[in-house]
Amino acid sequence: MAKATLTISSKNYSSWSLRGWLLCRMSGIDFADQPVPMDDSSRAELLLLSPSFLVPCLTDGGIKVWDTLSIAEYLAEKFPKAGLLPTDLAARAHCRSVSGEMHSGFHNLRSALPMNLKAKFTGFKVWAGAQPDIDRILAIWTECLTTYGGPFLFGKTPTLADAMYAPVCTRFVTYDVPLDSLANGYCKTILDWAAMKEWTAAAKLEPDEIDELDVEF
Repeated sequence: MAKATLTISSKNYSSWSLRGWLLCRMSGIDFADQPVPMDDSSRAELLLLSPSFLVPCLTDGGIKVWDTLSIAEYLAEKFPKAGLLPTDLAARAHCRSVSGEMHSGFHNLRSALPMNLKAKFTGFKVWAGAQPDIDRILAIWTECLTTYGGPFLFGKTPTLADAMYAPVCTRFVTYDVPLDSLANGYCKTILDWAAMKEWTAAAKLEPDEIDELDVEF
């Protein structure tokens, strides 16, 4: 029986649940994911972004940690050899900065291109207000990949930053966002990641689309 539990919501729609789940997989913690039932009250809380709806939430023994960055820091402290953060001080600061930027920003991208792993919109016209967010993300990726050599943002193995930007890769594919070869290669790396394949396969087994959940959460 797993020693820890990660409470999540929809695997098809919830980008934050995906981030928390990837971090747990990367850390090596013995955990099981526990989806929140999508009854009417849960759905209402999601739509209202209620602060009582804490997903993802990691329960590890008597410790409860919510908010993706808090989960990341907890796991990095508990499993320092897992590589969630780079070993080099400057790279570690850089990783924290781009992860924090994803955590607190890109609101237009979130609303215009919600995560939906089962959908595909060929030729989708991106709302002009979301384009600056896309441009900034691509600039972050370019800087990281050229500085640290890829194929992940901070080198040969995935870090916190890759968990934070993994849902963006799925959005770019879902909404057919034009990418240069470097960004396209990075998206392919993320989508070919064994952990991502596992999550995506489970997402595709969920019930059909729920229109009112086509929002960022």
